[in-house]
Amino acid sequence: MGLAGARRGSRPPRGDRRRRDPGGDGGQVVERYPGGRRVSARIIRTYFVITGLFNFAMSMIWGIDTLFKMGAGLDIQHVLLTNAAFTLGSMVFEIPTGVVADTLGRRVSFLLCLATLFITTLLYVAIAWRGWGFWAFVWVSVFLGLGYTFYTGAVDAWLVDALKATGYTEPLERVFARGQMFFGGGMLVGTISGGLLGQIRLDIPYLVRAAIVVPLFVLAWREMPELGFTPRALELRRVPAEMRRVFVEGLSYGLKHPVVRPVMFASLVGMTFMIFGFYSWQRYFLDLLGRNLVWVDGVISSLVGLSLIAGNALVTPLSRVIPTRTGLLMVSVAAQAVLTVACGLLTNFYVVVSLYLLYGVAIGLALPVKQAYLNAHIPSAQRATIISLDSMFGNTGGVIGQSVWGVVARARSIGVAWAWSGLTLLLGIPLYWIARRSDPHHDKLDAQTRRRTTD
Repeated sequence: MGLAGARRGSRPPRGDRRRRDPGGDGGQVVERYPGGRRVSARIIRTYFVITGLFNFAMSMIWGIDTLFKMGAGLDIQHVLLTNAAFTLGSMVFEIPTGVVADTLGRRVSFLLCLATLFITTLLYVAIAWRGWGFWAFVWVSVFLGLGYTFYTGAVDAWLVDALKATGYTEPLERVFARGQMFFGGGMLVGTISGGLLGQIRLDIPYLVRAAIVVPLFVLAWREMPELGFTPRALELRRVPAEMRRVFVEGLSYGLKHPVVRPVMFASLVGMTFMIFGFYSWQRYFLDLLGRNLVWVDGVISSLVGLSLIAGNALVTPLSRVIPTRTGLLMVSVAAQAVLTVACGLLTNFYVVVSLYLLYGVAIGLALPVKQAYLNAHIPSAQRATIISLDSMFGNTGGVIGQSVWGVVARARSIGVAWAWSGLTLLLGIPLYWIARRSDPHHDKLDAQTRRRTTD
Protein backbone atom coordinates (compact mmCIF):
# COMPACT_ATOMS: atom_id res chain seq x y z
CA MET A 1 0.00 0.00 0.00
CA GLY A 2 2.84 2.40 0.71
CA LEU A 3 6.55 3.05 0.81
CA ALA A 4 6.99 1.49 4.21
CA GLY A 5 5.33 -1.69 3.12
CA ALA A 6 7.32 -2.00 -0.08
CA ARG A 7 10.65 -1.36 1.61
CA ARG A 8 10.09 -4.44 3.69
CA GLY A 9 11.14 -6.37 0.61
CA SER A 10 14.74 -5.32 1.37
CA ARG A 11 14.90 -7.59 4.43
CA PRO A 12 17.14 -10.65 4.50
CA PRO A 13 15.86 -13.39 2.16
CA ARG A 14 13.49 -15.78 3.79
CA GLY A 15 15.41 -18.73 2.45
CA ASP A 16 18.34 -17.77 4.66
CA ARG A 17 16.31 -17.51 7.80
CA ARG A 18 13.92 -20.46 7.64
CA ARG A 19 15.53 -22.93 5.30
CA ARG A 20 14.66 -26.57 5.85
CA ASP A 21 16.34 -29.68 4.50
CA PRO A 22 13.82 -32.09 2.97
CA GLY A 23 16.06 -34.96 3.97
CA GLY A 24 15.99 -33.90 7.57
CA ASP A 25 19.77 -33.94 8.03
CA GLY A 26 20.18 -30.20 8.31
CA GLY A 27 22.09 -29.89 5.04
CA GLN A 28 21.58 -27.05 2.60
CA VAL A 29 20.28 -28.08 -0.79
CA VAL A 30 22.21 -26.38 -3.59
CA GLU A 31 22.24 -28.15 -6.93
CA ARG A 32 24.47 -27.18 -9.85
CA TYR A 33 22.97 -26.47 -13.23
CA PRO A 34 24.67 -26.35 -16.64
CA GLY A 35 25.23 -23.12 -18.58
CA GLY A 36 26.11 -21.30 -15.37
CA ARG A 37 27.18 -17.82 -16.51
CA ARG A 38 24.49 -17.50 -19.19
CA VAL A 39 21.78 -18.73 -16.83
CA SER A 40 23.03 -16.46 -14.04
CA ALA A 41 22.84 -13.43 -16.33
CA ARG A 42 19.28 -14.33 -17.30
CA ILE A 43 18.30 -14.75 -13.64
CA ILE A 44 19.75 -11.35 -12.78
CA ARG A 45 17.94 -9.68 -15.70
CA THR A 46 14.69 -11.29 -14.58
CA TYR A 47 15.27 -10.03 -11.04
CA PHE A 48 15.84 -6.48 -12.27
CA VAL A 49 12.73 -6.52 -14.46
CA ILE A 50 10.58 -7.94 -11.66
CA THR A 51 11.91 -5.41 -9.15
CA GLY A 52 11.35 -2.45 -11.47
CA LEU A 53 7.91 -3.51 -12.73
CA PHE A 54 6.63 -4.51 -9.29
CA ASN A 55 7.58 -1.22 -7.67
CA PHE A 56 6.37 0.74 -10.70
CA ALA A 57 2.96 -0.92 -10.34
CA MET A 58 2.76 -0.63 -6.56
CA SER A 59 3.89 3.02 -6.40
CA MET A 60 1.26 4.01 -8.96
CA ILE A 61 -1.18 4.71 -6.09
CA TRP A 62 1.16 5.92 -3.36
CA GLY A 63 0.63 9.60 -4.02
CA ILE A 64 -3.16 9.46 -4.43
CA ASP A 65 -4.40 6.64 -2.17
CA THR A 66 -5.70 8.99 0.53
CA LEU A 67 -7.42 11.23 -2.03
CA PHE A 68 -9.03 8.20 -3.69
CA LYS A 69 -10.52 6.95 -0.42
CA MET A 70 -11.74 10.39 0.58
CA GLY A 71 -13.33 10.69 -2.84
CA ALA A 72 -15.10 7.40 -2.10
CA GLY A 73 -16.75 8.97 0.95
CA LEU A 74 -14.26 8.33 3.77
CA ASP A 75 -13.01 11.08 6.09
CA ILE A 76 -9.37 11.38 7.12
CA GLN A 77 -9.82 9.26 10.26
CA HIS A 78 -11.44 6.43 8.31
CA VAL A 79 -8.67 6.61 5.69
CA LEU A 80 -6.01 6.22 8.36
CA LEU A 81 -7.90 3.34 9.98
CA THR A 82 -7.99 1.48 6.66
CA ASN A 83 -4.23 1.98 6.39
CA ALA A 84 -3.87 0.71 9.96
CA ALA A 85 -5.80 -2.40 8.89
CA PHE A 86 -3.27 -2.89 6.09
CA THR A 87 -0.40 -2.62 8.58
CA LEU A 88 -2.15 -5.03 10.94
CA GLY A 89 -2.60 -7.53 8.11
CA SER A 90 1.12 -7.29 7.34
CA MET A 91 1.90 -8.11 10.98
CA VAL A 92 -0.50 -11.03 11.29
CA PHE A 93 0.45 -12.78 8.05
CA GLU A 94 4.23 -12.21 8.09
CA ILE A 95 5.20 -15.58 9.62
CA PRO A 96 2.56 -17.82 7.95
CA THR A 97 3.44 -16.51 4.49
CA GLY A 98 7.12 -17.07 5.27
CA VAL A 99 6.34 -20.74 5.79
CA VAL A 100 4.67 -20.79 2.35
CA ALA A 101 7.80 -19.37 0.71
CA ASP A 102 10.01 -21.95 2.41
CA THR A 103 7.82 -24.93 1.50
CA LEU A 104 5.85 -24.43 -1.71
CA GLY A 105 8.60 -22.20 -3.07
CA ARG A 106 9.52 -18.58 -3.70
CA ARG A 107 7.88 -18.44 -7.12
CA VAL A 108 4.59 -19.73 -5.71
CA SER A 109 4.80 -17.14 -2.93
CA PHE A 110 5.38 -14.31 -5.42
CA LEU A 111 2.57 -15.53 -7.68
CA LEU A 112 0.23 -15.58 -4.68
CA CYS A 113 1.36 -12.03 -3.94
CA LEU A 114 0.51 -10.86 -7.45
CA ALA A 115 -2.85 -12.67 -7.51
CA THR A 116 -3.81 -11.18 -4.13
CA LEU A 117 -2.74 -7.67 -5.11
CA PHE A 118 -4.59 -7.92 -8.44
CA ILE A 119 -7.85 -8.91 -6.73
CA THR A 120 -7.60 -6.45 -3.84
CA THR A 121 -6.68 -3.54 -6.13
CA LEU A 122 -9.78 -4.16 -8.27
CA LEU A 123 -11.87 -4.57 -5.11
CA TYR A 124 -10.73 -1.10 -4.04
CA VAL A 125 -12.14 0.30 -7.27
CA ALA A 126 -15.35 -1.72 -6.88
CA ILE A 127 -15.83 -0.42 -3.33
CA ALA A 128 -15.53 3.16 -4.55
CA TRP A 129 -17.84 2.59 -7.52
CA ARG A 130 -20.51 0.76 -5.50
CA GLY A 131 -20.24 2.91 -2.39
CA TRP A 132 -19.68 -0.03 -0.03
CA GLY A 133 -18.01 2.24 2.49
CA PHE A 134 -15.53 2.10 5.33
CA TRP A 135 -15.74 -1.52 6.51
CA ALA A 136 -15.31 -2.89 3.01
CA PHE A 137 -12.10 -0.88 2.68
CA VAL A 138 -10.93 -2.20 6.07
CA TRP A 139 -11.32 -5.87 5.18
CA VAL A 140 -9.81 -5.51 1.73
CA SER A 141 -6.87 -3.60 3.26
CA VAL A 142 -6.17 -6.53 5.59
CA PHE A 143 -5.92 -8.86 2.59
CA LEU A 144 -3.81 -6.29 0.75
CA GLY A 145 -1.38 -6.62 3.67
CA LEU A 146 -1.48 -10.38 3.11
CA GLY A 147 -0.46 -9.84 -0.50
CA TYR A 148 2.61 -7.82 0.45
CA THR A 149 3.78 -10.40 2.99
CA PHE A 150 3.85 -13.02 0.22
CA TYR A 151 6.39 -10.74 -1.51
CA THR A 152 8.74 -9.70 1.32
CA GLY A 153 11.96 -11.64 0.98
CA ALA A 154 10.64 -14.26 -1.46
CA VAL A 155 12.10 -12.76 -4.66
CA ASP A 156 15.45 -12.04 -2.99
CA ALA A 157 15.60 -15.61 -1.66
CA TRP A 158 14.84 -16.94 -5.15
CA LEU A 159 17.66 -14.84 -6.60
CA VAL A 160 20.24 -15.96 -4.03
CA ASP A 161 19.38 -19.66 -4.34
CA ALA A 162 19.31 -19.57 -8.15
CA LEU A 163 22.65 -17.76 -8.43
CA LYS A 164 24.31 -20.17 -6.02
CA ALA A 165 22.94 -23.11 -7.98
CA THR A 166 24.33 -21.77 -11.26
CA GLY A 167 27.81 -21.18 -9.84
CA TYR A 168 27.65 -17.39 -9.66
CA THR A 169 30.78 -16.16 -7.81
CA GLU A 170 30.53 -12.36 -8.06
CA PRO A 171 29.57 -10.34 -4.95
CA LEU A 172 25.80 -10.29 -4.45
CA GLU A 173 26.02 -6.72 -3.15
CA ARG A 174 26.48 -5.51 -6.73
CA VAL A 175 23.29 -7.24 -7.83
CA PHE A 176 21.29 -5.89 -4.91
CA ALA A 177 22.72 -2.39 -5.40
CA ARG A 178 21.58 -2.36 -9.03
CA GLY A 179 18.28 -3.83 -7.89
CA GLN A 180 17.84 -0.81 -5.61
CA MET A 181 18.35 1.40 -8.66
CA PHE A 182 15.52 -0.40 -10.43
CA PHE A 183 13.46 -0.07 -7.24
CA GLY A 184 14.06 3.68 -7.14
CA GLY A 185 13.47 4.11 -10.87
CA GLY A 186 10.22 2.17 -10.73
CA MET A 187 9.05 4.19 -7.76
CA LEU A 188 9.98 7.52 -9.36
CA VAL A 189 8.14 6.77 -12.61
CA GLY A 190 5.22 5.12 -10.81
CA THR A 191 4.48 7.94 -8.37
CA ILE A 192 4.68 10.64 -11.04
CA SER A 193 2.57 8.60 -13.49
CA GLY A 194 0.01 7.87 -10.79
CA GLY A 195 -0.29 11.55 -9.97
CA LEU A 196 -0.78 12.53 -13.61
CA LEU A 197 -3.34 9.77 -14.23
CA GLY A 198 -5.09 10.60 -10.97
CA GLN A 199 -5.56 14.15 -12.19
CA ILE A 200 -7.86 12.68 -14.86
CA ARG A 201 -9.68 10.21 -12.58
CA LEU A 202 -8.56 8.93 -9.19
CA ASP A 203 -9.44 5.32 -10.01
CA ILE A 204 -7.32 5.14 -13.18
CA PRO A 205 -4.00 4.51 -11.35
CA TYR A 206 -5.60 1.50 -9.62
CA LEU A 207 -6.78 0.04 -12.91
CA VAL A 208 -3.36 0.60 -14.49
CA ARG A 209 -1.70 -1.03 -11.48
CA ALA A 210 -3.91 -4.11 -11.82
CA ALA A 211 -3.17 -4.23 -15.56
CA ILE A 212 0.61 -4.17 -14.98
CA VAL A 213 0.32 -7.08 -12.54
CA VAL A 214 -0.92 -9.36 -15.36
CA PRO A 215 2.28 -9.40 -17.50
CA LEU A 216 4.31 -9.47 -14.29
CA PHE A 217 2.46 -12.65 -13.29
CA VAL A 218 3.25 -14.22 -16.69
CA LEU A 219 6.90 -13.20 -16.40
CA ALA A 220 7.21 -14.75 -12.92
CA TRP A 221 5.47 -17.93 -14.07
CA ARG A 222 7.83 -18.38 -17.03
CA GLU A 223 11.12 -16.92 -15.79
CA MET A 224 11.36 -17.88 -12.09
CA PRO A 225 12.46 -21.54 -12.03
CA GLU A 226 13.20 -22.86 -8.53
CA LEU A 227 16.93 -23.45 -9.00
CA GLY A 228 18.84 -24.49 -5.90
CA PHE A 229 15.68 -24.97 -3.86
CA THR A 230 13.46 -28.04 -3.57
CA PRO A 231 9.78 -27.19 -2.96
CA ARG A 232 7.84 -29.57 -0.77
CA ALA A 233 4.36 -30.02 0.62
CA LEU A 234 3.09 -27.36 2.98
CA GLU A 235 2.71 -28.64 6.53
CA LEU A 236 0.21 -26.50 8.38
CA ARG A 237 1.41 -27.89 11.69
CA ARG A 238 4.70 -26.04 11.12
CA VAL A 239 3.07 -22.64 11.44
CA PRO A 240 2.43 -22.76 15.24
CA ALA A 241 5.95 -24.12 15.83
CA GLU A 242 7.44 -21.32 13.72
CA MET A 243 5.48 -18.71 15.64
CA ARG A 244 6.64 -20.21 18.95
CA ARG A 245 10.24 -20.11 17.73
CA VAL A 246 9.97 -16.44 16.82
CA PHE A 247 8.41 -15.67 20.21
CA VAL A 248 11.10 -17.49 22.21
CA GLU A 249 14.02 -16.08 20.21
CA GLY A 250 12.47 -12.63 20.18
CA LEU A 251 12.17 -12.74 23.97
CA SER A 252 15.71 -14.02 24.49
CA TYR A 253 17.61 -11.90 21.97
CA GLY A 254 15.21 -8.96 21.68
CA LEU A 255 13.09 -7.88 24.62
CA LYS A 256 15.61 -9.14 27.20
CA HIS A 257 18.59 -7.53 25.46
CA PRO A 258 19.58 -4.22 27.12
CA VAL A 259 20.37 -2.55 23.77
CA VAL A 260 17.94 -4.19 21.34
CA ARG A 261 14.92 -3.58 23.60
CA PRO A 262 15.12 0.26 23.70
CA VAL A 263 15.99 0.35 19.98
CA MET A 264 12.82 -1.61 19.15
CA PHE A 265 10.72 0.68 21.32
CA ALA A 266 12.32 3.63 19.53
CA SER A 267 11.13 2.05 16.27
CA LEU A 268 7.61 1.93 17.68
CA VAL A 269 7.75 5.60 18.67
CA GLY A 270 9.16 6.74 15.33
CA MET A 271 6.60 4.85 13.27
CA THR A 272 3.66 6.42 15.12
CA PHE A 273 4.18 9.46 12.92
CA MET A 274 6.02 8.06 9.90
CA ILE A 275 3.12 6.04 8.48
CA PHE A 276 0.47 8.51 9.67
CA GLY A 277 2.41 11.35 8.09
CA PHE A 278 2.95 9.52 4.80
CA TYR A 279 -0.75 8.91 4.27
CA SER A 280 -2.07 12.21 5.65
CA TRP A 281 0.20 14.61 3.77
CA GLN A 282 -1.58 13.80 0.49
CA ARG A 283 -4.68 15.66 1.67
CA TYR A 284 -2.86 18.08 3.97
CA PHE A 285 -0.53 19.52 1.33
CA LEU A 286 -3.28 20.05 -1.23
CA ASP A 287 -5.34 21.84 1.44
CA LEU A 288 -2.37 24.14 2.06
CA LEU A 289 -1.94 24.66 -1.69
CA GLY A 290 -5.62 25.54 -2.00
CA ARG A 291 -5.97 23.67 -5.29
CA ASN A 292 -6.88 20.05 -5.93
CA LEU A 293 -3.94 19.29 -8.23
CA VAL A 294 -3.50 15.55 -7.84
CA TRP A 295 -0.35 15.47 -9.98
CA VAL A 296 1.38 17.62 -7.35
CA ASP A 297 1.01 14.77 -4.85
CA GLY A 298 2.64 12.42 -7.34
CA VAL A 299 5.63 14.73 -7.70
CA ILE A 300 5.96 15.17 -3.92
CA SER A 301 5.79 11.40 -3.43
CA SER A 302 8.74 10.93 -5.79
CA LEU A 303 10.67 13.69 -4.02
CA VAL A 304 10.12 11.92 -0.69
CA GLY A 305 11.92 8.88 -2.08
CA LEU A 306 14.80 11.07 -3.26
CA SER A 307 15.01 12.73 0.17
CA LEU A 308 15.55 9.31 1.78
CA ILE A 309 18.46 8.69 -0.60
CA ALA A 310 19.92 12.10 0.25
CA GLY A 311 19.75 11.28 3.96
CA ASN A 312 21.58 8.01 3.39
CA ALA A 313 24.34 9.88 1.58
CA LEU A 314 24.85 12.12 4.64
CA VAL A 315 25.76 9.22 6.95
CA THR A 316 29.48 9.21 6.10
CA PRO A 317 30.18 12.98 6.34
CA LEU A 318 28.11 13.38 9.53
CA SER A 319 29.78 10.37 11.17
CA ARG A 320 33.06 12.30 11.02
CA VAL A 321 31.47 14.97 13.23
CA ILE A 322 29.32 12.67 15.41
CA PRO A 323 31.37 9.49 15.97
CA THR A 324 28.66 7.37 17.65
CA ARG A 325 25.64 5.57 16.22
CA THR A 326 23.28 6.65 18.99
CA GLY A 327 24.54 10.21 18.58
CA LEU A 328 23.50 10.20 14.92
CA LEU A 329 20.19 8.55 15.80
CA MET A 330 19.40 11.11 18.52
CA VAL A 331 20.25 13.99 16.17
CA SER A 332 17.95 12.43 13.57
CA VAL A 333 15.11 12.02 16.08
CA ALA A 334 15.47 15.62 17.29
CA ALA A 335 15.39 16.88 13.69
CA GLN A 336 12.34 14.74 12.90
CA ALA A 337 10.49 16.12 15.93
CA VAL A 338 11.27 19.78 15.21
CA LEU A 339 10.47 19.48 11.50
CA THR A 340 7.20 17.64 12.12
CA VAL A 341 5.99 20.20 14.67
CA ALA A 342 6.93 23.02 12.27
CA CYS A 343 5.03 21.32 9.43
CA GLY A 344 1.95 21.18 11.65
CA LEU A 345 2.12 24.80 12.79
CA LEU A 346 3.06 26.57 9.55
CA THR A 347 0.61 27.16 6.71
CA ASN A 348 2.74 28.07 3.68
CA PHE A 349 2.60 25.20 1.19
CA TYR A 350 6.14 25.56 -0.14
CA VAL A 351 7.70 25.93 3.30
CA VAL A 352 5.81 22.95 4.74
CA VAL A 353 6.65 20.69 1.79
CA SER A 354 10.32 21.70 2.04
CA LEU A 355 10.36 20.92 5.76
CA TYR A 356 8.71 17.55 5.16
CA LEU A 357 11.37 16.67 2.60
CA LEU A 358 13.99 17.58 5.21
CA TYR A 359 12.16 15.20 7.55
CA GLY A 360 12.66 12.54 4.86
CA VAL A 361 16.39 13.35 4.85
CA ALA A 362 16.47 12.82 8.64
CA ILE A 363 14.74 9.46 8.20
CA GLY A 364 17.20 8.49 5.47
CA LEU A 365 20.06 9.33 7.82
CA ALA A 366 18.68 7.16 10.62
CA LEU A 367 17.74 4.02 8.66
CA PRO A 368 21.20 2.62 7.78
CA VAL A 369 22.69 3.68 11.13
CA LYS A 370 19.94 1.96 13.09
CA GLN A 371 20.25 -1.13 10.87
CA ALA A 372 23.98 -1.39 11.55
CA TYR A 373 23.52 -0.70 15.28
CA LEU A 374 20.85 -3.36 15.63
CA ASN A 375 22.82 -5.94 13.65
CA ALA A 376 25.89 -5.36 15.83
CA HIS A 377 23.96 -6.75 18.81
CA ILE A 378 22.21 -9.72 17.18
CA PRO A 379 23.72 -13.22 16.76
CA SER A 380 23.76 -14.23 13.08
CA ALA A 381 21.46 -17.23 13.65
CA GLN A 382 18.75 -14.97 15.12
CA ARG A 383 19.40 -11.95 12.92
CA ALA A 384 16.37 -12.13 10.63
CA THR A 385 14.05 -13.10 13.49
CA ILE A 386 14.98 -10.01 15.52
CA ILE A 387 14.82 -7.77 12.44
CA SER A 388 11.31 -9.10 11.81
CA LEU A 389 10.43 -8.47 15.46
CA ASP A 390 11.73 -4.91 15.15
CA SER A 391 9.55 -4.51 12.06
CA MET A 392 6.55 -5.78 14.04
CA PHE A 393 7.25 -3.15 16.72
CA GLY A 394 7.36 -0.52 13.98
CA ASN A 395 4.10 -1.78 12.48
CA THR A 396 2.52 -1.66 15.93
CA GLY A 397 3.55 1.98 16.20
CA GLY A 398 2.04 2.56 12.76
CA VAL A 399 -1.29 1.08 13.82
CA ILE A 400 -1.33 3.15 17.03
CA GLY A 401 -0.31 6.35 15.27
CA GLN A 402 -2.85 6.12 12.46
CA SER A 403 -5.61 5.29 14.94
CA VAL A 404 -4.83 7.97 17.56
CA TRP A 405 -3.69 10.81 15.31
CA GLY A 406 -6.50 10.04 12.89
CA VAL A 407 -8.96 10.90 15.68
CA VAL A 408 -7.11 14.17 16.37
CA ALA A 409 -7.01 15.04 12.66
CA ARG A 410 -10.75 14.50 12.39
CA ALA A 411 -11.62 16.40 15.58
CA ARG A 412 -9.19 19.31 15.10
CA SER A 413 -7.12 19.29 11.90
CA ILE A 414 -4.30 17.39 10.21
CA GLY A 415 -1.88 20.17 11.13
CA VAL A 416 -2.71 19.92 14.83
CA ALA A 417 -2.26 16.15 14.69
CA TRP A 418 1.16 16.63 13.07
CA ALA A 419 2.25 19.10 15.75
CA TRP A 420 1.27 16.83 18.65
CA SER A 421 2.70 13.72 17.02
CA GLY A 422 5.97 15.56 16.43
CA LEU A 423 6.30 16.19 20.15
CA THR A 424 5.89 12.49 20.92
CA LEU A 425 8.82 11.68 18.62
CA LEU A 426 11.10 13.18 21.28
CA LEU A 427 10.51 10.02 23.34
CA GLY A 428 12.97 8.29 21.02
CA ILE A 429 15.90 10.32 22.39
CA PRO A 430 15.93 8.85 25.95
CA LEU A 431 15.42 5.37 24.49
CA TYR A 432 18.58 5.68 22.39
CA TRP A 433 20.37 7.17 25.40
CA ILE A 434 19.48 4.05 27.42
CA ALA A 435 20.83 1.86 24.63
CA ARG A 436 24.03 3.91 24.54
CA ARG A 437 24.70 3.49 28.26
CA SER A 438 24.13 -0.28 28.04
CA ASP A 439 26.94 -0.87 25.53
CA PRO A 440 29.22 2.06 24.65
CA HIS A 441 31.69 -0.19 22.77
CA HIS A 442 29.45 -1.10 19.79
CA ASP A 443 28.19 2.48 19.69
CA LYS A 444 31.44 3.89 18.36
CA LEU A 445 31.95 4.43 14.65
CA ASP A 446 35.53 3.83 13.54
CA ALA A 447 36.62 4.56 9.98
CA GLN A 448 35.89 1.04 8.74
CA THR A 449 32.46 0.98 10.35
CA ARG A 450 31.58 4.33 8.79
CA ARG A 451 32.25 2.95 5.34
CA ARG A 452 30.32 -0.24 6.04
CA THR A 453 27.29 1.66 7.35
CA THR A 454 26.58 3.13 3.93
CA ASP A 455 27.20 -0.06 1.93
